[in-house]
Amino acid sequence: MEYIVVLAVLGLLLGIGAVVLLSGLQVIGENESGLVIKKFGKSLPPGRLIALDGEAGYQAELLPPGWHFGYPFWRYKMTSVPVVVVPQGHIALVVANGGAAIPTGNILGREVSCDNFQDARAFLDNGGQKGRQLAFLTAGTYRINPALFTVITPENAEAFGMSEEDLEIFSVGPDKVGIVTTLDGRPIPAGDLAGAPVEGHDSFQSAQRFLEAGGCRGLQEQVLLSGSWNLNPWFVRVEQIPMTEVPIGYVGVVVSYVGREHLDVSGDEFTHGDLVERGRKGVWIEPLLPGKHPLNTRVMKVELVPTTNIVLNWAQRTEQHKYDEKLSPITVRSRDGFSFTLDVSQIIHISMKQAPRVISRVGSMQNLVDHVLQPTVANYFRNSAQQVTVLEFLSARTDRQREAYEAIHGALGAYDVECIDTLIGDIQPPGELMKTQTDRKIAEELQRTYEVQREAQVRRRELERATAVANMQGEVVRSEQMVAISEKGALAAAETAKGEAARTRLHADAEAHSMRQRAEAEAHALRQRAEAEAESKRLHGGAEAEATRLVGEAKAEAYRTGVAALGAQAFTAVQLATVMAQHGVKLVPEIALGQDGGGGQGLLGALMARVLQNGIPPQGLQRAAKPQQGNGVTNGHGGEHGNVVEPPRKEA
Repeated sequence: MEYIVVLAVLGLLLGIGAVVLLSGLQVIGENESGLVIKKFGKSLPPGRLIALDGEAGYQAELLPPGWHFGYPFWRYKMTSVPVVVVPQGHIALVVANGGAAIPTGNILGREVSCDNFQDARAFLDNGGQKGRQLAFLTAGTYRINPALFTVITPENAEAFGMSEEDLEIFSVGPDKVGIVTTLDGRPIPAGDLAGAPVEGHDSFQSAQRFLEAGGCRGLQEQVLLSGSWNLNPWFVRVEQIPMTEVPIGYVGVVVSYVGREHLDVSGDEFTHGDLVERGRKGVWIEPLLPGKHPLNTRVMKVELVPTTNIVLNWAQRTEQHKYDEKLSPITVRSRDGFSFTLDVSQIIHISMKQAPRVISRVGSMQNLVDHVLQPTVANYFRNSAQQVTVLEFLSARTDRQREAYEAIHGALGAYDVECIDTLIGDIQPPGELMKTQTDRKIAEELQRTYEVQREAQVRRRELERATAVANMQGEVVRSEQMVAISEKGALAAAETAKGEAARTRLHADAEAHSMRQRAEAEAHALRQRAEAEAESKRLHGGAEAEATRLVGEAKAEAYRTGVAALGAQAFTAVQLATVMAQHGVKLVPEIALGQDGGGGQGLLGALMARVLQNGIPPQGLQRAAKPQQGNGVTNGHGGEHGNVVEPPRKEA
């Protein structure tokens, strides 16, 4: 029983196998396509690679994934081929192995409708051309017949002499433009530098429409802007360059070598060049304003023209713009035959509207400086210097500068350039001439210096005299004040002496009268005792009174004589002694008896001094004046110090 089952299974399998073999079943995977090769049949026409009418050989249609019947092995050969995958960010190029011949003058096969090369029959029926194709594949998955088409992807690019970067989507960076050179198309017309722009090719991404619109082979006027572009590297080459930048303070005058034929729009009065509209050959009448502009600098030139004031130096220094780099100091010759050099600075201005006219006339800013300004300024100063001498030129520098401005202003106005100012800088006159002038000036200055110094010495002498007088002024004032004080002191002392003399005289008179009265009273009292004693006392009292009176008169006369005869200094000394005596200061002995030889006058003087000093009452003076009998009174010659010794008085 088991044996029968086994035989049945084997029979079934053999039947199925026979059915498969007889039916020609082909199974195609999901990511594959079936390439059919017919083993026998009609021969292909000469030059044909793919069978379109059942001929033997590679068939045009590919089998999609799935089961397919009718392809027995003895008649067909089936080959599984992988699908073509183009990764993101890349493209794939296609080479057709069959098709019509590419016409002479073309290098790439024209684009035909063939479902992105997935329909081989449509490619051949629509006239697809053999060789490299204009069309290319973008990112995606394709089922392409490998017998008719060779697809170059990033994976196999090296096998075809290319790199993966060649198949990347082309990107133009920010602030850049792409200069395009096409490798196919009609020739550029004679006299043109680049191919004229054509419409409808989507920035060279559709090569077929570019060619159909009459695009030319070679350098193109049109540029690619910043972005990503699907470009066929067999059709275009792109060079990235920075955008044209016009800085602040400048305008860009465009000189285009391509475009439509120029049509002058400058007007009849402008006869020194042509100005054209934007897009035509020539100098564009509208300048570019400050900013960045996507210009094709391979076919046009942008001349930057400063719209701010431009300073040009005929000197050893150079401004940052470098326009005056070739300028040097101007050498001129004066009327008197001397050669000298001078530095000149010229300030000019070109307005925005006049910039295209200036460039159309002279070609560039450097040409304006070299061919217009340099000869105009230099020749003016050479002509001007020949009309005056060197010294006149130096002394009238301001006038020369003003005249230069007026002359150069008119000359530059003819070139549509505004002259702002003309400045004369450093002047290098002849050394030998300046030496004579310098020597003369030095001599004059020395003479003036000597005069000034002499005047200064005179002024200094007067100043020193005035200073000395001023310094002594304090002493002078002090001396004058001391003289005045001394005079006032002398007057005061004189008046004081007069008062003292009067007081002394009155006091002496009073004392004398008092003593006389007392003497008379005593004499009357004593008259009763004894006539002899009375007579003696009376005589003695009279003598004593007379002596006192004489002393008083002598002292008074002495004061009067001292006031009249005493000078300021002597009287001041007397006054000082008087003051010191009033304060108890003893400079000399209180009483000094001079040796006058008389004896009596010395004693009386001592008594009077004693009275005046200690205020002895008259009675004491009277007793002192009486002679003591039997006493050894020391006179002016006795005693070491000359003092009077008063003996003890006896009572009557």
